[in-house]
Amino acid sequence: MPKPLVAIVGRPNVGKSTLFNRLVGQRMSIVSPVPGTTRDRVSASVSWKDRSFILVDTGGLEVMPSSDMWDKVRAQVEMALEEADAIIFLTDTVEGLTPGDEEIAQSLRRRGKPLLLAVNKADNFRREQGVVEFYRLGLGEPVPISAYHNLGIEDLLIKLDSLLPVSPGEEEETEVLKLAIVGRPNVGKSQLLNAILGDERAIVSEIPGTTRDAIDVSMSFGGRPVTLIDTAGVRRRGHIEGGIEKYSVLRAMRAVERSNVCLLVTDATESVTEQDTHVAGQVLDTYKGVVVVINKVDLVEGEVEREELLREARRMLKFIPYAPICFASALQGTGVQEVMEAAVTVYQEGARVVSRGALERVLLDAMAAHPPPSRGGKVLKIHRIYQKGTNPPTFVLPVNDPELVHFSYQRYLENRLRSAFGFAGNPIHLIFSSARAIRGEK
Repeated sequence: MPKPLVAIVGRPNVGKSTLFNRLVGQRMSIVSPVPGTTRDRVSASVSWKDRSFILVDTGGLEVMPSSDMWDKVRAQVEMALEEADAIIFLTDTVEGLTPGDEEIAQSLRRRGKPLLLAVNKADNFRREQGVVEFYRLGLGEPVPISAYHNLGIEDLLIKLDSLLPVSPGEEEETEVLKLAIVGRPNVGKSQLLNAILGDERAIVSEIPGTTRDAIDVSMSFGGRPVTLIDTAGVRRRGHIEGGIEKYSVLRAMRAVERSNVCLLVTDATESVTEQDTHVAGQVLDTYKGVVVVINKVDLVEGEVEREELLREARRMLKFIPYAPICFASALQGTGVQEVMEAAVTVYQEGARVVSRGALERVLLDAMAAHPPPSRGGKVLKIHRIYQKGTNPPTFVLPVNDPELVHFSYQRYLENRLRSAFGFAGNPIHLIFSSARAIRGEK
């Protein structure tokens, strides 16, 4: 039995994301005084005492959506409510009981799901007194809280615990491929997520920057557990606007950091741009495996144009020549299977473990073919090599002086290791350490 799912719903700007962050214990959802900041569903696991559940933050509900975007936000909230085992209906004692609250309450009541009414921003005596009016909603006793000041949260969790279904003990954690979908704005990342899932899980819009939070979605591919992470579009630093977009980009890069493999999505109609290379560089800086996805290939005519796209991608992304490149059309669902197969292969290659003996032989052959460089009459001496970790493949090489390692020789050794052992789609992390330091000498 999976963990129970709890959805936080309410009208815009009542503090849903603040409550989500409080319960999760970290700032996962964007918090802003601008109504409508949270658009897609954001989820995280919450543990409290012996209870564990999945908490979902949602966009604000408007009684009369004023735009196509708000219609889509409402659709996302509806999907979260359909999946939920229990609902936290969050209201606001500062604004007081509104017609919007009454409309939402009526809609929630019809669902017949376990429901907890919480009144936020009750951080002083006067505001606590205002909680009384929420009895008029007919949803039972309202729980006064202040998510920002951490007031009433314990009472909220106690009541929530009584509403949740009893689940069996936690299953053993299995190895999970964490796959981040990254790229500049409006290249089709969310559409690719939906194509992989076969489900309208993330909002798809022609407006650049629609996805602001990183969204985690669990799935299975070929019997392997996978966590898909959709992220906000990443721009070059000089092109990042302040406020909400700035925090979205930070979260996108944090999503990259906690992934194993990244799907770098580009747009076939624009080829690979400088912005794409910037995103690729950020992925490389975190030593993550990568699959380049040329999306919107349905808008490209003929094999000749595809070959030209492939050549241009290789030229622009020459600093990650090991990355496989896949063509896909997220809109039509073509190429998606190949993308996922490539991602699994990259993950498996990154997890490869090589024996010390095999590594030593490759190192000796490499040094015989191309002796280590010297500087100022001092020759680099590499004593040995051993593998320190996987995903990314990480190797330690004790040397007489790390300062003598030239970038070109490091790249040469990386290429020799890649030629011998593969590691397709993965950067190889070489750590040149002082042999003296490794032996514990001063």
